[in-house]
Amino acid sequence: MAAVTSRAGQAASRGRIDKRQAILDAAFVVFARRGYAQACVQEIAEEAGVAKPTIYNHLNDKETLFRHALTAVSDAVLAENLSVLDRLRNPGPDLRAALEDLAYRLIRVRCAERSRSLRWLTYGQVAQFPDLIDIVVSRTTDRPAEALADRLARLSLSGRLRACDPATAAEQFLVLITAPMEDRSRLGTRKVSTAEMRAVATAAVDTFLRAYEAPENR
Repeated sequence: MAAVTSRAGQAASRGRIDKRQAILDAAFVVFARRGYAQACVQEIAEEAGVAKPTIYNHLNDKETLFRHALTAVSDAVLAENLSVLDRLRNPGPDLRAALEDLAYRLIRVRCAERSRSLRWLTYGQVAQFPDLIDIVVSRTTDRPAEALADRLARLSLSGRLRACDPATAAEQFLVLITAPMEDRSRLGTRKVSTAEMRAVATAAVDTFLRAYEAPENR
């Protein structure tokens, strides 16, 4: 009987977690569609397929819902970036090709609709929610940069890159792909073609390796 009760409790807990995630997903969709000011909890409830009071049971108010929705999406974008960066643990014999693939995949994450909407919402509400800048940037920029620095440090230690400050190298690598994409996408308002993404990735890696490739590997 105890085991049955335990399983029932776990199922209820799982259901609550799933429902909360559905609410956060729906909230982000509606906030991205309407903006914070114009979004309403009733529309979010309809998008999530739940009753309006259910949202208040999980998240107290619209402001709390907004904060949690953006944090959840920031965590999802972080997971995507870290998954891409894991590919550099075993770059294979062709470092240039591995870095170009890495750059292209990072660009794709950045250009995805979810990432673009996250930036728009964060920048658009910075006056009302200034703390969200730190929350979003720490997950979408700082932690990926730390992970990249770790990978670059290993490449430097193995002699495939010259001796360098890996944090600076990671920062410069990311700037080489993000700055051109901000320009080409008109701050995320224009869709960028795959060919353009690959061109930016190739140019970024070419510049990066001119600065950081070990002399004996050139």
